[in-house]
Amino acid sequence: MKMVFEDSTLNQLVYNALSFGTAVMLGAFVYFLTQIKSVAKQYQSGVAVSAVVVGIAGYHYYRMWSDWGSGTVNEGYRYADWLITVPLLVIELLIVLGVTADRRKKLMTTLVPATVLMIGLGYPGETATSDGTKWTFWILAMLPFIYILFTLSGELKAAGSREKGAVASSIKNATTILLLTWLVYPIGYLFPVIFDAGNEGAETARQLAYTVADITAKGLYGLMILNIAKARSGDSH
Repeated sequence: MKMVFEDSTLNQLVYNALSFGTAVMLGAFVYFLTQIKSVAKQYQSGVAVSAVVVGIAGYHYYRMWSDWGSGTVNEGYRYADWLITVPLLVIELLIVLGVTADRRKKLMTTLVPATVLMIGLGYPGETATSDGTKWTFWILAMLPFIYILFTLSGELKAAGSREKGAVASSIKNATTILLLTWLVYPIGYLFPVIFDAGNEGAETARQLAYTVADITAKGLYGLMILNIAKARSGDSH
């Protein structure tokens, strides 16, 4: 899809944001790799998944950044990234929450398909030109979105009530990041619908909202996961 902005300032703003996102994701990838051995063995896979998430995101952000610089944008890169990383975000959280193996397996069999369904329903609406189509797929995608957020919030709350000290504090921080960040996505999705078609400010706001949310949901959230893993590792020593 061609994306030529008449306002060079807005164009440069998005370009710089995508560049920043690329740098943050790739930097976080290297950092998480160095931290895998800093936690107890049973939580190392959770930190490794965090590294995989930001590594995949870094690649896709590099592609989006490069394309934007040449005057085009392919939303398929962003959705391909989400299709892979959102299920992994769910998995990394469940690894460090301390739920039983049976409970974790049950949650994964419902939450992972729900994330795939959510992303899959969002893409047709994102790329549609009709506001009616955008609203239809937004509503459909919100159904698994609400289920995922409600389920994860419940698991985080339950885990927080089971714990105390540094573990409980880390879980509380992760809950806050999860809730605030995930709410940005459905709002950003609607910017082109709320504002006039072709509004460069709306498109800029959408790109910036997605980028900030991605950095928070993957990079900062990964740090929260690492903190939980380190707190649990300290308790296990």
